[in-house]
Amino acid sequence: MNETATPIQLMPLRDALRDFARQRDWDQFHTPRNLATALAVEAAELLEHFQWLQDDDVAKFDERKRESVGEELADVLLYLVRLADKLGVDLAAAAVRKLELNAAKYPVALAKGSSKKYTEF
Repeated sequence: MNETATPIQLMPLRDALRDFARQRDWDQFHTPRNLATALAVEAAELLEHFQWLQDDDVAKFDERKRESVGEELADVLLYLVRLADKLGVDLAAAAVRKLELNAAKYPVALAKGSSKKYTEF
């Protein structure tokens, strides 16, 4: 990865989510299974905004629609960060590592402008 890239900072968000759950005594409900389920539900709610649309319809989203989509994106992020915390996964490090793995699987010379899966190169 580019060494001049800004590191991903998720710790403040993780800590805020821990505090949010602690204040509400929700830790008891935040099991990995429940968080993974909630994450899938929120991802489906995000997908619902795009159901039956043509690609150019998305460019026509008004401010209200963009805000609604943004809220669903935030829900997905929040559950993902909380799940990673519960599983003891450093999500930022995992994301950087996955980007490195993807770069190896999809070298620019082979993947540029292609939607093929790496097994098809």
